[in-house]
Amino acid sequence: MNITTQPTQSTPIELEAAINRLRDGEVAWSRTPLAERRRLLLETGAAATTHAEEWVAAAVAIKQLPPRSPLVGEEWISGPYATAIYTQALAETLDALDNGRDPLARYRTRTVPGDRIAIEVLPHNTFDRLLLGGFHAEVWMSPGTSADNVQTGLGQRRARQTRGVALVLGAGNITSIAPLDVLYQRYAENRVALLKLNPITDPMLPVLQRVFAPLIARGFVQIVTGGPHTGALLTSHPAIAAVHITGSAATHDAIIFGTGTAGAVAKAANAPSLKKPITSELGGVSPTMVIPGQWSASDLRYQAEHIATQKLHNNGFNCVASQIVILSADWPQKHAFLAELRSALADAPDRAAYYPGSDTRVRNARDAYPHAEALGAGSDRILITGLDLSDGNEPAFRTEYFAPVLGVAELPGTGGAFLAAAVQAANERLHGTLGANLIAHPSTLRELRPTLDSHIATLRFGTIAVNAWTGLGYLNPRATWGAFPGHQLDDIQSGRGVVHNALLLEHPERTVVRGPFRPSHRALVNGEMSISPKPPWFVTNRTARHRTQAHVIRRSPALERPTLDLRLSRPGVAAATRKELDTRT
Repeated sequence: MNITTQPTQSTPIELEAAINRLRDGEVAWSRTPLAERRRLLLETGAAATTHAEEWVAAAVAIKQLPPRSPLVGEEWISGPYATAIYTQALAETLDALDNGRDPLARYRTRTVPGDRIAIEVLPHNTFDRLLLGGFHAEVWMSPGTSADNVQTGLGQRRARQTRGVALVLGAGNITSIAPLDVLYQRYAENRVALLKLNPITDPMLPVLQRVFAPLIARGFVQIVTGGPHTGALLTSHPAIAAVHITGSAATHDAIIFGTGTAGAVAKAANAPSLKKPITSELGGVSPTMVIPGQWSASDLRYQAEHIATQKLHNNGFNCVASQIVILSADWPQKHAFLAELRSALADAPDRAAYYPGSDTRVRNARDAYPHAEALGAGSDRILITGLDLSDGNEPAFRTEYFAPVLGVAELPGTGGAFLAAAVQAANERLHGTLGANLIAHPSTLRELRPTLDSHIATLRFGTIAVNAWTGLGYLNPRATWGAFPGHQLDDIQSGRGVVHNALLLEHPERTVVRGPFRPSHRALVNGEMSISPKPPWFVTNRTARHRTQAHVIRRSPALERPTLDLRLSRPGVAAATRKELDTRT
């Protein structure tokens, strides 16, 4: 298959034709019953599976990965897999709505601090328990929402009341972001959608046209290409009713307020030139807070690899990549942990800095911090120690480097006192509110159990992960994904609104993910509930490509149920998994 890497440009005639097609399609969409909408959704998910190899091949070419590298597993998980499982989850919600059932009837809820309820969204079924044993996720609703008054359905509750044409400005890093954003506009917001690809992902155009063929044929989705000029033309087009962007805060501000001096003046006056509704996911400076405890040598090594993954997945070109590690200055194992972290960063597989501007952002970090350490065979992995959380002017706290740059800051204290100080620092010092990670030994978590949820409630981040990476919140289709609510246009931070949210929950506040502190072979020995080996998204997982490539997602002829094909794991994985299950039983 030939894959072009040159940006393409839809002509003005093509753009107008796409918009006109969508305006006609909106009329047809308003007349499309829920059962048909669900069928189209399942067809889209099936197409993502059918064309998964083509999808991954295009992503591998964009990211300049060796085709046989274990890192290719990232593209299977964060591309066709994420899209296919989302269509299944959303189809369940549509089926419930269509048949007059409560979409939340099978979900556990509990009360959490701050007059909130939490809805358990992971594990959802046996597949989740097998694939992600030991991982859990909840959606925490906004304060004042009870189990009796939580609402679901969003735009599908009023299916005939369509809301115009949405412009989706696609991301250039993770290949499922744009498809999932399109589907959210389609089903949650009840809009037809015009997707403008990021020029980086223009090679994805042919496969995305095949994936969305069921919706494109009906005029419900159109896909165009082009650069900033095309984006500006489309955002101002009178037929565009709303805009969604995944990207940088600078791009968001340029859309809202304009560029140059005039744009700066307009932002200072909070006088947006774009009057249309706009939602956004814009990244930020994500922390990983490490609560001190008594860790084994294996624990130190594993969690160092965990943080290296949080930083180096997709080479750091993730909006939710960890950027600041917050350690206790009083932790006796601090230096041992930092030694393991240096090794994990240095030993992770080399990869190309494919995302434009990476070299400049790394150079800026070096200029700001001359003492920064360069790690690995290349010179683009940077570790910055000695950051001062009392200094609000630290560049690393205000700048999303969007590159393999990791900082370390220290605070005094242990236990709950350290966690409270780390939460306060993350809230007050770091730019953005997309995601925050927390790592703690199981015995430490037991000590913190009476207050842990209160600390989580205090953290102002849209996804919070405890002994997991917030990227798992992105992957879970029933979780919400987006900034903590409340940002204003002139101080947008990590954006406004959420996506994913396959339960179509109204007024969610955040997602909380929890995972096992250790992989299964050590967790089970220590009496912890986990059947997960080293997760396939770890950058140090040498079998990731084999465990996630063709047929990781297999579908029944009815296109209803994704199942894990353990036969593609490395030899012995399936048997080991069965043995562990037997041991637990």
